[in-house]
Formats: sequence, structure tokens, C-alpha cells
Amino acid sequence: MRAAAGFAALLAASFAVAFAAGSLAGPVSPGMHRTEPGTPPATGTTGRPGMGGMPMEGGRP
Repeated sequence: MRAAAGFAALLAASFAVAFAAGSLAGPVSPGMHRTEPGTPPATGTTGRPGMGGMPMEGGRP
């Protein structure tokens, strides 16, 4: 029982440290913005130059 309590305390402490580090670091992608529900998805390129002829279905050509 003592080991489970120690594990729970360690888990909570590591979560708190990770949350604090993430809060200090800020957003990962500052250019990304949330979209409101019901808005159409963005159209255009995928942002990957030179990827035009590659299949995107996950299968092999």
C-alpha cells in the first residue's frame, strides 16, 4: 500500500512539473489558431514543398 501511495505521489509531482514547464514554454505553434465550430476547413497546400506526387492514402504505390 505504501508503494502505491508513493507511486501516486511521484505521478502527481511529475504531472505538476510537466504542466509548469509547458506553461512557461508557451504554445508550440504560435501561428496555429483555434477555429470556431462550423467553420469550413482551410484549403490549399499541405505546407510540404515537393510532396505533390506522393499518394496520401497510406498505401504503397
